[in-house]
This record gives sequence, C-alpha cells and structure tokens, in this order.
Amino acid sequence: MANIAILTAGGIGSRTHQDIPKQFLNVDNKPIIIYTLEAFQQHPNIDEICVAILEGWDQILWAYAKQFNITKLKYVVTGGATGQESIFNGLKAIRENHKDDDVVIVHDGNRPMVSQDIITDNLVKQKQYGSAVATIPCTEVVFVSENKMDSDKSIPRENLQRTQTPHSYRLSDLWDAHMRAKELGITNTAASCSLMEALGKKTYFSKGSEKNLKITTVEDIEIFKALLSAKKEEWIK
Repeated sequence: MANIAILTAGGIGSRTHQDIPKQFLNVDNKPIIIYTLEAFQQHPNIDEICVAILEGWDQILWAYAKQFNITKLKYVVTGGATGQESIFNGLKAIRENHKDDDVVIVHDGNRPMVSQDIITDNLVKQKQYGSAVATIPCTEVVFVSENKMDSDKSIPRENLQRTQTPHSYRLSDLWDAHMRAKELGITNTAASCSLMEALGKKTYFSKGSEKNLKITTVEDIEIFKALLSAKKEEWIK
C-alpha cells in the first residue's frame, strides 16, 4: 500500500499583495512550497508527492525540487479554479499508477510547518477509521454574524474543532467522492472534509497544531519566520 501526498499550491496569493504567488515567496532563502515539500520528503511513510501548481509555474517547481533534492516529487499538475478542482486534477494524475487501497494525503502547499508527528498521526488515524483530518480545538469565543458588524449569538467553543490539513483517504473513496460531487453539481467545497460532509460522510480527527500555520497574509509570513527561528525553552514541558 502506497501513501501519496497531494499538495495544493494553485493560489495566486492575492492577500499577500506580492508580485509572485505566496507559495514561491522566499523565506530565509527558500521558497515556502519547498518547506512543505521537505516535510513530506523526509517522512518515511510518504512514497510519492503530487503538486497541483499555478499554471505556468510547473517548470520553476521542478527546478526548485531538483535544487533542494525533493526526489519524491513525481507529478506536477495544473491547479484548478478551486481547491476541489486542484485536488481532482491531482487525483487524475496519480490514479493511473496506483491502486484503490492506496492512501491519498491532501495538504495545503502553504502550510510549511506541518510536523512529522502530524503526518504520522494523520496516517495512523486513516488506517484506523478510513479517513482522517487534522484538527485543533477552538480556544476563542465564536460569534455568528451575517453583517460582520454585530451579533447576539455565539457557538459554544467546546463543541468546535478547527480543521487544518493534512486530510487522508483511500484513493478510491476520494475519487468516488469527486465523481459523486460532479453528479450533484457540487463544485466549490473549501476542503476534502467539507466535500465529504456534503456527501453525508463522517469526519475522523487526527492531531493538528497551532504551529501548523496556513500562510495567507503578510502577517502569516512574519509569524512563519518567527516560528522558524524560535527555540523551545528548556523549562517548558
């Protein structure tokens, strides 16, 4: 049984207001996407990597992969207009060479701080339950607001889990979900777990982390740089 990572990196990075896509921004002389690729390259249970990249950036990605010795990168496909479409493009590429029981682990290309423990726990939970989504508990009070100005309704935070990536599924299960979505006209789900929810499937949780940061804004880049240079104090258990 093989474990294949699909990294979604098709965004243009409009919220970072930079001249190049956020996944190719250099932090400490290394593109953000390479940090993410290295995490999966280094994990002993990941066999291959597929990246769904912004159109026109595929050759640049291959060049970076060669420079940083990302030998597990086997597929580079063009990302879609949505995350759902990007994942589907990745599935089409890997499906020809893999079995139904192989595991697909989907991850945001702009979550470069994913740890080896998070990947491991995700794969372990998938093996136990058939699927797994990295989550963390919600520690803030969450209000429901339609106008984004005021609210008189909150959701008990003890009932909330914030999803991250990776998400892991059997290849056939994820492929069938995308086929079913096409039949039903479901085209723009935010993540694999929301697609599964739309199809009435239960989501099983695996370990996430506050450090498993999704880089979307300039502030996120600053936090990422700080995390890279941070060292755990000896007194912290």
